[in-house]
Amino acid sequence: MNFKSGRLYRISFWHHIIFWCVYFLFNTFRWGIYFNDYLYSLKTNFLGFPIHIALCYFNIYFLMPKFLFKKKYVSYGILILSAIFLMVLAKFNLTYFLISNDVWPEGPETINALTLNYTVDMMIGELYVITFVTAIKVTLDFLKEQKRVADLERNQLETELLFLKTQISPHFFFNTLNNIHSLALEKSNKTPKVILRLSELMRYLLYETKYERQSLENEILCIQNYLDLEKIRHDGLLKINMSISGDIQEKNIAPILLLTFVENAFKHGVNKNIGIVKIDIDFTVEGDFLYFTIKNPLPAVTEFKNEVNHSSGIGLENVKKRLNLGYNQNDYKLTITSDSEKFTVNLKIKVV
Repeated sequence: MNFKSGRLYRISFWHHIIFWCVYFLFNTFRWGIYFNDYLYSLKTNFLGFPIHIALCYFNIYFLMPKFLFKKKYVSYGILILSAIFLMVLAKFNLTYFLISNDVWPEGPETINALTLNYTVDMMIGELYVITFVTAIKVTLDFLKEQKRVADLERNQLETELLFLKTQISPHFFFNTLNNIHSLALEKSNKTPKVILRLSELMRYLLYETKYERQSLENEILCIQNYLDLEKIRHDGLLKINMSISGDIQEKNIAPILLLTFVENAFKHGVNKNIGIVKIDIDFTVEGDFLYFTIKNPLPAVTEFKNEVNHSSGIGLENVKKRLNLGYNQNDYKLTITSDSEKFTVNLKIKVV
């Protein structure tokens, strides 16, 4: 969790001091104006505020956790009212003996003994102070909890995105190493070139994909390297039509996102067909959006065709999750269709 976010709603000791000092000054001036006697107001507030503070903290840090939060509502109600009554009783006696015999100058009558009207009025006043302070504490606790949950959700999303990336990379390397193995068995002079292309891809996957966004140019270059590897492996049996239009500079996209669609086209289209196979790939940038389209033939072998109807394995399932986790719903639109001959992926995605 970010240090600043963790401290954002933290209530320090000095926050308590400042709050009670401000509240004390406000109350002193309010009642000083009311009585037209600031000295009397100062004395009564000096006497009353320790009672306010004791009641508030007793409620917040003991009664609420022990009773209210555990749904012991009756016990909580009895205890809070009893505590308020005892504090009112203490306030009456302290005021009577230390400040003035007239303990309720703002009241409707002069009293020098504890009465029901005085008790009820003072208890309501204390309850008001407790409610006010408790509302502040509960609000700050709520905001802190919301921030904690948001941080946890964000960390969980980042962890899941990282996990999905690690699923993609080994899958890709597995297929590429199989290609190299086949060429090595044939003692092909293309093997060094394939290894060089693989090293470039490894550098990209190891050092560039750790960021949330990668430049569209680098992503397309990575795809081009992948296509070069596949062309070498399939010799003259692979026809790739790739077109790029619009301004791809200073555009950014989630790394390996588009490569997954390309890899899927080879896994379920090219590798399961015999003879010349054609792949169409189009990159079109219009404004803030990239329109990406890739078309590959359906598997020629009948038993493999059902795989296309199930999103062609974990590759497309992972890319769907990455889109959901890494982009807002309005920032992309993914459409996957197939007819009797072609499997088509259309992706509109924000690249700013």
